[in-house]
Amino acid sequence: MARVTILGFVIFFHFSVISDAQWKRHIIDDSSRGADGVRVEDVNGDGYLDLTTGWEEGGVVRVTLNPGPAAVRQRWPSVTVGEVASPEDAVFVDLDRDGAVDVVSCCEGSNRSVFIHWAPREREQYLEAQAWTTAYFPATRKKQSWMFASALDVDGMNGVDLVVGSKGSGASVGWLQAPKNPRVMTDWKFYPLYDAGWIMTIAPHDLDGDGDMDIVLSDRTGRAAGVKWLEHPGPAVAAEGGRWKEHEIGSKGKEVMFLKVADLDGDGLEDVICTNRNGHMDWFRRREGEKVAWENHAFELPFRLPLGKSLAVGDIDLDGRVDVVSTNRGSEPAKCVAWQTWEGSPTDRKWKENDIGGIEGAKFDLIELIDLDKDGDLDVVTCEEVAGLGLIWYENPNREP
Repeated sequence: MARVTILGFVIFFHFSVISDAQWKRHIIDDSSRGADGVRVEDVNGDGYLDLTTGWEEGGVVRVTLNPGPAAVRQRWPSVTVGEVASPEDAVFVDLDRDGAVDVVSCCEGSNRSVFIHWAPREREQYLEAQAWTTAYFPATRKKQSWMFASALDVDGMNGVDLVVGSKGSGASVGWLQAPKNPRVMTDWKFYPLYDAGWIMTIAPHDLDGDGDMDIVLSDRTGRAAGVKWLEHPGPAVAAEGGRWKEHEIGSKGKEVMFLKVADLDGDGLEDVICTNRNGHMDWFRRREGEKVAWENHAFELPFRLPLGKSLAVGDIDLDGRVDVVSTNRGSEPAKCVAWQTWEGSPTDRKWKENDIGGIEGAKFDLIELIDLDKDGDLDVVTCEEVAGLGLIWYENPNREP
């Protein structure tokens, strides 16, 4: 409840704590240039999610350790785990199964290679840059403009493998098969699965419920542009390098961007939601039944922005149903970080839009929803590449005292 006095009259009015107002922005790391992506994992077992980011223009891959809610509004303890040109993606994975969480980076530009940044086995050295070592996967060296990676045990042997995707000439989605000794880089084998245009997302998910992980992907350009899934053929067939069956989900021919697998309408079935550069977001609602089938819907991007980028799904205003947070691009200045909620039905073309980031920043990337300050609501973690905001988080005002 607020009070305003005008010409001697006292007027009371009520407003929601979450409103169409800019959220408070906090810097996590702004030590380099071109922060491009954010991936999460609790790497030190303290119960708080840590972050890794590739800084494309700066040519470094960095890890930031979550200091906990008491210090989360300050810059986080950080370390450069490797120096590689044009890193487009970085993801946590304990590749050699030694208990220390490593980082895999994908590089485009003239680099065109996938790298592993080996973490020090001594926990107290995790933030010491000199304790990290970097190596490349020869099977990827100078082969493709690598854009995205996901950790996945494809064949049930030798621990986790890597699914990687690329863009441009000769682009593909394929997987790197882990050898008996993951530290022997020449023993990693690459098996192509799919001929691509420009891969934006690789999301492992068991869509057909048969116990193995399929791959949901978004392909941005070319003949195959759209959202689809690749059906895992089973560990034995996969281990021999067999191709996976390709299935269309939707957005065929559109310039799709990042996607999320999430239950958007609360019916207990996992849907697929994807941004694109056509002024709207596509929602592929999973139909009931054993067969994997989809019902296509769309709703507009917030603030009439034409170019979507990334999204995340979660209950932002704590009303018991999930909302959609997105990063977008438009004619600057523009409200590029926003959240949306449906009012009448999730199938409505127009959702209610709410500002998060104001008009500062122009090129944002992946989003993670994490309750960083442990006040019971979801905050927004993302990064910004061209205006120098770096790796940042926006504080959800829903639980402000």
